[in-house]
Formats: sequence, structure tokens, C-alpha cells
Amino acid sequence: MIDPTLLRKDLATVAARLATRGYQLDTAAFEALEAQRKALQIETEQLQGQRKSLSKEIGKLKGQQADASAQMAAVAEVGAALEQIAARNEAVQAEQTQWMQSIPNLPHESVPVGRNEDDNVEVRRWAPETATSLNFAFEAKDHVDLGVPLGLDFEAGSRLSGARFTVMRGQIARLHRALAQMMLDMQVQEHGYTECYTPYLVNAETLYGTGQLPKFEQDLFKTYKGGADDEDPLYLIPTSEVSLTNLVRGEMLKLDELPLKLTAHTPCFRSEAGSYGRDTRGMIRQHQFDKVEMVRIVEPSTSYAALDEMVGNAEAVLQRLELPYRVVALCTGDMGFGAAKTFDLEVWLPAQKTYREISSISNCEDFQARRMQTRFRNANNKPEPVHTLNGSGLAVGRALVAVLENGQTENGDIVLPAALHPYMGGVTTLSAT
Repeated sequence: MIDPTLLRKDLATVAARLATRGYQLDTAAFEALEAQRKALQIETEQLQGQRKSLSKEIGKLKGQQADASAQMAAVAEVGAALEQIAARNEAVQAEQTQWMQSIPNLPHESVPVGRNEDDNVEVRRWAPETATSLNFAFEAKDHVDLGVPLGLDFEAGSRLSGARFTVMRGQIARLHRALAQMMLDMQVQEHGYTECYTPYLVNAETLYGTGQLPKFEQDLFKTYKGGADDEDPLYLIPTSEVSLTNLVRGEMLKLDELPLKLTAHTPCFRSEAGSYGRDTRGMIRQHQFDKVEMVRIVEPSTSYAALDEMVGNAEAVLQRLELPYRVVALCTGDMGFGAAKTFDLEVWLPAQKTYREISSISNCEDFQARRMQTRFRNANNKPEPVHTLNGSGLAVGRALVAVLENGQTENGDIVLPAALHPYMGGVTTLSAT
């Protein structure tokens, strides 16, 4: 949630910045709610002043042993009026909060302005010196044709659960596990994150904290413990960003507790509402996939340095896997709801002859912290919202796709990057024969 003070101080500037995201701020709605709030505040202050004056008069009359019953009755009437105003004010503030829930984060001033992914800006590319997958001497196969003989089973996944679910067996299942373990080891042992294990089912308050609710409920899988009329459903996590970031929900942190660096390997569940017809072949867009997530909770002045570090943490995994990739700065119109600035890492897929997203790293500044009511005491001992950041380090399924396609040989074998050999028990090549 953006800082309401910004709306009150300079509504026009906030509206202009949001417009670069393609979001039309209803300034009239805010002004109407703000006018109600201010009127109630003035009325409250007037009644409080009246009550104070009457209280003084009562004290004076009692000191003179005079009758103060009329003044005491007036105080009671003022008290009742104040209670009514408080209820009205609470309703106005609740309406204002609900209205603000749908407003996306303000883009950082350094974010390129644009309408969609076509306006994103490439920052850099990387490829190992030995990379041949950028220009194979043979026609590259995609991960489906390569993976099915090695243990990828899309038909079984469909029988068990429906479209966009996959079963893995044998060598492919082991490769998937190896990738996740290598990523987790790198983030913990080399990059200093604390490994966490968190629930895969979370309540609505948790999803509200990171911005998935109420706006994106259609993208979530919801479960009911007590039937469809259950008032407290649980949701399958779309990413462990949700559970990791909410570990500090409602807390007042100490300055010396920051930064917090958290990571977890979890499955992620997404309904992919609105994406039907896209990436229907293979593992690119699944309802269930695994990811190693990175989350940081930091002191605000350090958050953009932390963003750069997190991009480097994700890049290190791709480089260890010897996968060509590029870093892209997302434009205002392509960023996620809660992000102030985002970098995507896109890995090269030879069969598609293009780069595809494998990691998205975002600085949310204080947007999530305000929703979660997470603060810290700064150097002046004053409460202040923290900044939160999150990113993939990496998406395991898409990494598997990239390893298969970039490591393929003309006969369909898969040469594994050296970093995976220890995690594969010394296996260096996958072969269906």
C-alpha cells in the first residue's frame, strides 16, 4: 500500500506517476473520502474542545458547591456525539483503506517508462566462452522432445490432475532435485541467506500482506477446511515470497536486526488465470512448479544496493549452470503490482531461439511493509516501515528446461554443467539409451 501521506500532499504527482504504469487513479474518489475524513476530524476537535470547556466549568461549579447537573448532562451528550463520529470516521477510513488496496506501487524514478514488455530495457548479456547453444550446428529440439525419453511425463500429469501438471521419473526427477539443492546451497552457503521451511497453505491475511489479495484472488488456489461456506479458507502459496515476507508481519524490528536474508525451496501453485492459450506445450507455464526464493527485509536507505546484490545472486546461479542469459529492466507498464523496480533474468532457450524469464527480482520499498504493518526503529528511535525485496533464485522447472535445451547434443543426449555433477552422483550426461 502506498503512503497515504503522499496522496494528501501531492495527489496530482502520484496520479501522474501511476499513469506511467497504465493505472488511472480516481482522484475524485480520494478527494471525496478525504473531505469526509477532514470534516469528521474538525467536528471531533470542536466537540473535544466543547467537552474540555464543560469539564472546566463543572470543576469550577463543584468547587463553589453549585449545581453542575446541566453541564454534566451536556458532557454526556458530547460524549455520545463523539462516539457516533468515531464510528463514522472508522467507516470512512475503512472505505479509504479498501479503495487504496487496489492501487499499485509507485514506480521508482529510475524505471524506464513504457506500456508493456516491448518497452523493457536490456541491461546486459552473459554467456560462457564455450557456449554453442546460441548457434547450434544442428536443429535444436525443445525440452519436451528431449525430456520425454528421459522421464518427463505430461500425459501422467494430465491424468492425475489435469492440464499444466507434470510427472517426472528417473533421471529427470533426479536432475530437478539436483538443481533445487544446488540453488539452495548457493543462496545459503555463498550468499548468506537463512534457509527456512514454511507452510504451503496460508491464510488470507498473509496474502493481503504481500499484495496478492484482494486484487489477484482469481490467480490463487483456495481450499476450504469446513466446506465451501468456510469463512477462513486457506490458499496454496503462489510463491514462498508470501510466507517468507510475512514472517515479520506486525513486528517492530530493531535496527541491528536488519537486514534479514531469507530463502526457501517450495512448490508454488498458480491458477494462471488469463494465460490460457499461452505456453501450453511443456513446462514453461505450470499450475505447480518449484522455486528457490530470496527475500530481504532491509533498512530503506540500503534497499537499492540490496536489489543489485540480489540480481547478482540469481545471476551467479545461471553462470554456475553455464547458461546464456540477459538482464532486463522492466518498464513501468510491465512491472508487478507491488514492485517499485524490477529486473528480470531471461535464459536462452535454443529451440525457441529467444530468451525467457527465469527470475524476477523486485524492490517493493515500503509497499508490502505498510500492508503488513512491519516497522523498525531507525537511528533516531522513531518507527519507520522497512523495505522488502524478493526474487527467484531460481525457478527450478525453467532451469531444468534450460539445462536440457542448452546441453543437448545432436543425438539427443544432455551434457550436464560441471556444477551439477556432484549433485547427480557423478553423472555427467543424461541419455535415453
